[in-house]
Amino acid sequence: MVESRAAAVQELRARFAAGQTRPAEWRAAQLRGGLRMATEMEAEICDALHADLGKPKTEAHVHELSLIKSSCLFALKNLKKWMKPQKVPAKLMNFPSTARITPEPLGLVLVISAWNYPLLLSLDPVIGAIAAGNAVALKPSEGAPAMSSLLAELLPRFVDGTCIKVIEGGVKETTALLNQKWDKIFYTGNSRVGRVVMTAAAKHLTPAVLELGGKCPVVVDSNVDLHIAAKRIAAGKWGCNNGQACIAPDFIITTQAFAPKLLESLKKVLEKFYGKDPLLSADLSRVVNASHFGRLKGLMDEEMVSDKIVFGGQRDEQQL
Repeated sequence: MVESRAAAVQELRARFAAGQTRPAEWRAAQLRGGLRMATEMEAEICDALHADLGKPKTEAHVHELSLIKSSCLFALKNLKKWMKPQKVPAKLMNFPSTARITPEPLGLVLVISAWNYPLLLSLDPVIGAIAAGNAVALKPSEGAPAMSSLLAELLPRFVDGTCIKVIEGGVKETTALLNQKWDKIFYTGNSRVGRVVMTAAAKHLTPAVLELGGKCPVVVDSNVDLHIAAKRIAAGKWGCNNGQACIAPDFIITTQAFAPKLLESLKKVLEKFYGKDPLLSADLSRVVNASHFGRLKGLMDEEMVSDKIVFGGQRDEQQL
């Protein structure tokens, strides 16, 4: 397997060196292929998202499929403009020269994706890398196995598989990929693995993009429209992959006097959104796996937390 990964990287480098990924026609053809895949394979993609995360179809369309389609269309619309050399003023000391900035692809791009938005966070950086004329290796997250398998099956059918490859696997496979030399690495995930990625990139002075998430407080002023605020908080927290998103609200900051009113409004909104028993709701994504379920259960069972739960708190590991 290590040899096959090395061989895949070798082929990508050879294809890039031969100039296969540089022409605008090639780039546009891959982007159109990605758009066709997102359009023609909607049902299969929605099934995979539901298998991995219990993601409702509407959420799959709004937060993943529609954004991939928009990215493809945006890149197609702007491709020629992005590729066009830009004239810039030349220095007086270089007179009578002229100067321009010519966009050039970096070469081989490694994209390491995350499990919480396994389609969007896999293909969005790939779209950018293709538009820039690079060869790409995509490593989908093993935390979303159904989508990982589907991407490995579908991408070669819709794009040039000699220049855009999907490499599946877990920690061992990712480590082997990071041991290869890349020209850019794009990683989405946690800071612990981000440090590993950055260390591997530093060995070759490879530029890296690390999208590591963060904390998302919500500040609620006492003069806001209470019901609208509650709906927006609920949609941002539970409507975005059941809170499994770096942009989901983590905690609320408000005045002591306003907190009880906001809490009561949130209870009403959540019941309207997901019913009296959210465990039975078809509009709510599920926790991705038993490991994360156990982690969240442990947080809820902490001594400082368990007696402060005022709404919800039900759990059922069999419904993951």
